[in-house]
Amino acid sequence: MRIVDFQEDVSITKRRLADLPDRVFEGDPHHETQMRFTSADGTLLAGTWTSTPGKWHAFADRDEFCYFLSGHAQLISEDGTVQNFRAGDSFLIPNGFVGYWNVLETTTKHFVIRDYSAD
Repeated sequence: MRIVDFQEDVSITKRRLADLPDRVFEGDPHHETQMRFTSADGTLLAGTWTSTPGKWHAFADRDEFCYFLSGHAQLISEDGTVQNFRAGDSFLIPNGFVGYWNVLETTTKHFVIRDYSAD
C-alpha cells in the first residue's frame, strides 16, 4: 500500500447537483470531484472537490473532514446557526449533522469521508 499524494493528477468526475432529486435549495451548483482514495470496503473516501455557488441539503450518514483550498462557503445547521469557511480553514462535519451547504464563491476543498450509508 502506498501513501496517497493529493498533488497527483487523477481523473475528474463532474456532476450537476440538481440532477439529484430534492437536493438543491438554491442555484445550480456543479461539482467536480477527484477521488484520490477509496478503501476496499468503500467506507473511507478521500479526494478533492470543487463546487460552483448554490445551496443544498447536506448529505447524511457520514463524518467528513474538510480543508478549504479556495473559495467561501457556509454550513447552516437546522437551528439556523451559520458557520463561514474560507481558504485555509479546516473542520469536521460529524455524522448526524442536519443542514445546508451554501457555496457563495466557487470553492475547492480536500476531504476525507467515513461513509456509514451501507451500515
